[in-house]
Amino acid sequence: MKRAICLLLVLAAPAVFADQTCKPVEGHFEAVIVPPGVGFCPPADGTLCTAGRVWGGIQGNYQFIATSIVPSGAVPSIFFFTGRSTIFLKSGDQLLGTDTGSIDLAAGGFASLITFDSGGGQIRLRGELTAQGTSGDYLGSLCTE
Repeated sequence: MKRAICLLLVLAAPAVFADQTCKPVEGHFEAVIVPPGVGFCPPADGTLCTAGRVWGGIQGNYQFIATSIVPSGAVPSIFFFTGRSTIFLKSGDQLLGTDTGSIDLAAGGFASLITFDSGGGQIRLRGELTAQGTSGDYLGSLCTE
């Protein structure tokens, strides 16, 4: 049974990705923390939202809303998070994505993966979180159908 599922996945993968055109992207980001209830950030206490800009292979402004933050269980200062990211491209288009990652609240470092909804592609981010906001680098690919 396991072999049949693996074979099905291997055979189906080319069909899933056959119509995609992907390009590599890399660049930088910076953002400020948006308090709950301000602008796009939901008015729930403890909500983490940021808004900022990206430049390099992706150019525009973005917004992030954390949808869950849970303790890692292994290190008290490390948490896992999920969220939604919206990038407003300079072209006028939008990229919507699911953001997943981990953050060390004591040291301020974080790593994240944004998987884009339309067309596909992913970017990997690594950065720093301070009381003022975030900054760091990204690397990945953008795909179109």
